[in-house]
Amino acid sequence: MPTKPSIFKRIFLLIWNTVNGLRKLFLNLIFFGVIALIIVSLSTDDGVEVENGAALVLNLSGTIVDQKRQVDPIEAAMKSGNEADGSGEILLSDVLYVIDNAASDERISQLVLDLGMLRGTGISKLQSIGNAIDSFKATGKTVVANGNWYGQNHYFLASFADKVYLNPQGSVEIEGLGRYRLYFKSALEKLKINAHVFRVGTFKSAVEPFIRDDMSDEAKEANLVLLNDLWRSYADTVAANRGINSNDLSLSADDYLAQLDKADGKSADMAVNMKWVDGLKSAEEFRLSMVDAVGKSSDGNSYKHIDFYDYLSVTQAHPSLSLNDQVGIIVAKGNILNGSQPAGQIGGDSTSELLRKARFDDSIKAVVLRVDSPGGSAFASEQIRQEVLALKAANKPVVVSMGSYAASGGYWISASADYIYATPTTLTGSIGIFGMITTFEDSLASIGVHTDGVGTSEWAGFSVTKGLSPQIQAVIQRHIERGYYDFISLVAKERDMSLDQVDSIAQGRVWTGRKALELGLVDGLGELQDAVTKAAEMASLDTFDTEVIERELSPQEQFIQEMFATASSHLPPSVTQSSLLETILSQWSGVVEEFKAFDDPNGVYLYCDTCNF
Repeated sequence: MPTKPSIFKRIFLLIWNTVNGLRKLFLNLIFFGVIALIIVSLSTDDGVEVENGAALVLNLSGTIVDQKRQVDPIEAAMKSGNEADGSGEILLSDVLYVIDNAASDERISQLVLDLGMLRGTGISKLQSIGNAIDSFKATGKTVVANGNWYGQNHYFLASFADKVYLNPQGSVEIEGLGRYRLYFKSALEKLKINAHVFRVGTFKSAVEPFIRDDMSDEAKEANLVLLNDLWRSYADTVAANRGINSNDLSLSADDYLAQLDKADGKSADMAVNMKWVDGLKSAEEFRLSMVDAVGKSSDGNSYKHIDFYDYLSVTQAHPSLSLNDQVGIIVAKGNILNGSQPAGQIGGDSTSELLRKARFDDSIKAVVLRVDSPGGSAFASEQIRQEVLALKAANKPVVVSMGSYAASGGYWISASADYIYATPTTLTGSIGIFGMITTFEDSLASIGVHTDGVGTSEWAGFSVTKGLSPQIQAVIQRHIERGYYDFISLVAKERDMSLDQVDSIAQGRVWTGRKALELGLVDGLGELQDAVTKAAEMASLDTFDTEVIERELSPQEQFIQEMFATASSHLPPSVTQSSLLETILSQWSGVVEEFKAFDDPNGVYLYCDTCNF
């Protein structure tokens, strides 16, 4: 029989739980009430309308991506506001949709490129947008670009415009392509840190910063060939768009100084002389010229226009029930890691689950795997490839569409597809493998800290404080060598090549999509839509719809995503310059954090560091 104290205790707990529950409910009501107010405030803009004859302003802010990373609600809440700050992400598919829709929209008369807030986006994605701009121009509509200054990537996209205007105090900054990084061998030696590197591939340079103080001759050779190939694509495209000589884009220091002297030291005048731009206009001069071109807006303060984000919101089609067979599109973007990963990363389990979902969906008749990845875990890469094989075994064709890069592990997950598309500037290949273990026995010993003990085998008590015996190093190296053999064997089998042929173009070397086609690593050059068309053709589909297959969000996640989808910062854009020490520390921490994120159970990685220009 329970005692009186225990009865009182239960009553007290019941009262407390009731009070505590009411407290949580009350706080939640307040919290979600505030959230609701935020949503209302974000969505209570005056009704967005597209005026007849208006210009569509392509004011892209942030980075163009194939898949947005999952929104961090705390980060988004700290940045909520009304002005774009350039740190967000924009779906490539949204940009292409907006331009294509505007081309056939009779209310839209012009396209204005406002690219000042566009951030680091690969040339292959910019080329896709450029192709859409060309299609827009083919309808007879005009495209103009206007900017206070143009960085190299901004200018690539601006070159597709009929007219390019620059602020009289602005400049066009075209510096070419380079590959420079920091090297830490001497620093590690001074700190008595031992970096044990295991790799196969003459050109597999991901670990060079830890074992050298400079770039190896092999890495210099491969990087220079790659950079020259990429630059040729850039320069040829811009030169054709602007009707100038490609050699007039990246000038030597002497030639640049000579051209600057001709322009009396004015960068903007030099840009006109070089025919990089068509004219100089201040913000007010551009506004007035656009008023003449399309008319005044209804508020009378500007020209008739609608920006990218508003136009997307008023034209974006709502999902409709599909009765046709479908081509599924699965995006594999980011580093390849193990387990389940959020959007913007590739998970061995989570990406495999999406492929399984497509396999068991009877309405999905073919799959396009959009790969935009430099690789990562060898184990997770093989997990994903096995699901590609399972799709093929289910008689569902798989076509790979490579984005900015699909190298190393990104190529591993692509290799078994029925057909592979790359863009001319896709970075691919990097068929090599490495492992690295950093140990601290010497640095700890220097301050009087030692590791000792006993175990039943050499592997027992394995620790970074203990060091690696020659025998253990030999075992790890043997695993790496076997991994490389498996990689080139896989490529040889899937691409119908001999081992020697694959080995000669492997060794960790990175190729452009154009060169990869010559070498037989891909089947064709094309965009995502080409891959969709090919997949439908291979599945014998006359009529079909497309469906993006992605992880389903929980109601809470969906709520957060929708609430913060347009979050941006109140702070005005500014240009800051980091100190040399900050630069060094950021590069070092970037390398360390990148490697810390890798979690292959065998410590074996298929990763292309050269892909991150």
